[in-house]
Amino acid sequence: MELLLDPAAWVGLLTLVVLEIVLGIDNLIFIAILADKLPPQQRDRARVIGLSLALAMRLVLLTGISWLFKLTEPLFWVGTLSFSGRDLILILGGFFLVFKGTMEMHERVEGKAHTISGSRMYASFWVIVTQIVVLDAVFSLDAVITAVGMVDHLAVMMAAVTIAIGIMLVASKPLTRFVSAHPTVVILCLGFLLMIGFALVAEGFGFKVPKGYLYAAIGFSVAIETLNQVARRNLMNSDSQRPMRERTAEGILRMLGKQAVTNDPTAEISPDAVAPQTFAVEERNMVSGVLHLADRSVHSIMTPRNDITWINLEDDPDKIRQEISNTPHGFFPVCQGTLDNIVGIGRAKDMIADLIQNRAINQNKLRPPIIVHETVRILDLIETLKTARGQLVIVINEFGAVEGLVTPIDVFEAIAGDFPDEDETPDIISAGENKWIVDGGTDLHHFEQKLEIAGLLDDEDEYSTLAGYMLSRFDRLPEVGDKLKFSHAGQEYRLKVLELEGRRIARVQVRRRPEDEEQVSGAPDTDAA
Repeated sequence: MELLLDPAAWVGLLTLVVLEIVLGIDNLIFIAILADKLPPQQRDRARVIGLSLALAMRLVLLTGISWLFKLTEPLFWVGTLSFSGRDLILILGGFFLVFKGTMEMHERVEGKAHTISGSRMYASFWVIVTQIVVLDAVFSLDAVITAVGMVDHLAVMMAAVTIAIGIMLVASKPLTRFVSAHPTVVILCLGFLLMIGFALVAEGFGFKVPKGYLYAAIGFSVAIETLNQVARRNLMNSDSQRPMRERTAEGILRMLGKQAVTNDPTAEISPDAVAPQTFAVEERNMVSGVLHLADRSVHSIMTPRNDITWINLEDDPDKIRQEISNTPHGFFPVCQGTLDNIVGIGRAKDMIADLIQNRAINQNKLRPPIIVHETVRILDLIETLKTARGQLVIVINEFGAVEGLVTPIDVFEAIAGDFPDEDETPDIISAGENKWIVDGGTDLHHFEQKLEIAGLLDDEDEYSTLAGYMLSRFDRLPEVGDKLKFSHAGQEYRLKVLELEGRRIARVQVRRRPEDEEQVSGAPDTDAA
């Protein structure tokens, strides 16, 4: 009755139950491995028999070792120290726990898995049970010695062992999954083993460690591990709320050598830190193009209205023929008077043949135009292009006016970079060291890849070209010679308007210089570029 009213006994019981469960996991895993060698209908029975035998063996060992602990008469002396049978059991058991805890921790930290060598798949049920009995004898030693080292009362030891085996019997499968999913719990309990083994050795040499110290250390560690598991679960829940596509893209971008985006404004990145780069520059650009493709708008890849080459049926046949001959395209929008009045899509060779033979384009041979809205998703646009059989796709706005056109090569350029036609010049031309001449209609994704910068384009921005970025910064129509600048990764970039075509920025000069050469300002300026 006094034992039931002793708080220390209850604390010892609870702590010992937890330790016994963890120490019995290996026993449980090995029993599960052996039971799997049996037919499915016999496995649960073998698991119950194995754990029941483990309980009986531990209770017998507890009774025997507890009786040996009463042998307090000194057997021999070493100097001033006397050693009884109980002391020898404490020292040997303590060293056994330290050894087993160290070896188990080493295997788990090094990543070595438990294996059973020489096992055969026996059809006989009792042969498997015999193997389980042998394993129970081996795995019961550390559990029993731990119980003896933790509490002083045999009844508490037996109750803890019985409760632990009962819990393992009921929850064998979920318990195995829990320990496998939480390796830090196993490492923590192995640390408890080392601590208990040290306390047993010290007590065997006559230096008794109060059990309260052990309980306090174990309780504090369990509280910290509980907080760790809660924090880990919250982090996983928070991360799981992010779209799978975003997490996958972030992981691949790390492989590309790019710094992962962080929401912590106080986080600092060491300038000396070098990210491991798995891909070359061209490969990084292509993979990055694939990852960002679905996020881009159709405006960022289409040929804008001003650059469309189209055929006007009202023009002179010789002029139409000259227009087709001078333009290296296979298909042309054929219109009546204006680009918005599209009659159909004509193949270049068919229209040349008609003009030579009949001095007119046969409208019956024109293909019906494929039209999409400017808000179409890129992935949906790709599906449309697959059914177009090489034909171009017209992009219109909400008022029905033509905004541009898209061909399969435009999608390919969005991934692999610019492929100019014979009548085109590259969008970005090197004009010397750290200097470029850039077309105002250059896609910002391509511009960032070419200059190896980032951050010019956000998902909320309505522009997609370098000219659009500059107009958003100027907040007005600039004049030739106007400049602005921005900084990235310790470098200052200066943009200067070189040429205007009507109200469009046609050409821009870009210069790069180290940021410490001159104070950087984020606003437009009139300094010499």
